[in-house]
Amino acid sequence: MNFLDIILWPFKWIVSAVLWVFHNLFEAVGMDPTSGWTWVLAIIGLTLVMRTLTIPLFVKQIKSMRGMQELQPEMAKIQAKYKGKKDQLSRQAQAQEQMALYKRTGANPFSSCLPIIVQMPIFFGLFHVLNGVPSAAANDEGILLLTPQMIHQFNDAYVLGAPLFSTLLRPGDGNHAATIAMAIIMIVLMSGTQFFTQKQLMAKNMSEQAKQSPMYRQQQMLVYIFPVIFAVGGINFPLGVLVYWTISNFWTMGQQWWVIRNNPTPGSDAERELNERRAAKGLPPRGKSKEEHEAELEVQREKARGGQRQQPVSRQRNKKKKR
Repeated sequence: MNFLDIILWPFKWIVSAVLWVFHNLFEAVGMDPTSGWTWVLAIIGLTLVMRTLTIPLFVKQIKSMRGMQELQPEMAKIQAKYKGKKDQLSRQAQAQEQMALYKRTGANPFSSCLPIIVQMPIFFGLFHVLNGVPSAAANDEGILLLTPQMIHQFNDAYVLGAPLFSTLLRPGDGNHAATIAMAIIMIVLMSGTQFFTQKQLMAKNMSEQAKQSPMYRQQQMLVYIFPVIFAVGGINFPLGVLVYWTISNFWTMGQQWWVIRNNPTPGSDAERELNERRAAKGLPPRGKSKEEHEAELEVQREKARGGQRQQPVSRQRNKKKKR
């Protein structure tokens, strides 16, 4: 057992345990234990378990991203202060001021990566489990909690003629055309959902002020870079891993859509759309009471009339005007 296997062992154990639970559950309700669809559902079950457990991290990610957007004006001032200064002392002072700003506001630039970082060990654990299925089946061995019988069932399980441990470059013993077609479709879905999720966040849930920052331009580049990285890496991912990551991306896309729709970033297009929906229902804008909203409307009406309120006139003065 090499160093990487030692590190991944706990995560491979978790993967094997969750797959064992779901496979036995689906077998108990009458599904064929040797069917590829039974194993696909087990992998989807693994995905849903992991994404449910990472919901608190997703909430923390959203809060951190909003915090980072809110401190962009202060960050821009620090960058302007040290613009053109390349010496070591200036760089160190700039880094210290930025860290002090993060500490004061509670923002953490690394929190936005937490959900994906937490998932990566499980991702690689599943990758190693699936890659080990053919050799384990040939040697009549199990993989941690997956018994030799289950490994044989997994090894003999096909989905539309493609084994779940096969990859685009290694189609295995199944129908090569089916394996290649499924791998390409899954890679496109995986990369497409990754792109759409990031694009949705950038287009609708960022304020205009945040879109003017240098960080926004960097994030725009990542919107296009990450899907390409996943697409290139996907040619070596087993079909089972592609199923896991694609379902995970769909979860992220739906979860993010719900958050953006119902709890958008202040000043973003999503907040404007939310307020339009609330106005159509006769509700005040998000974060304001009915009284505050009515007071703002009154101010706007006064400005529309020329900025002056009509003062009340007594009856006696009114009679003099009429004369």
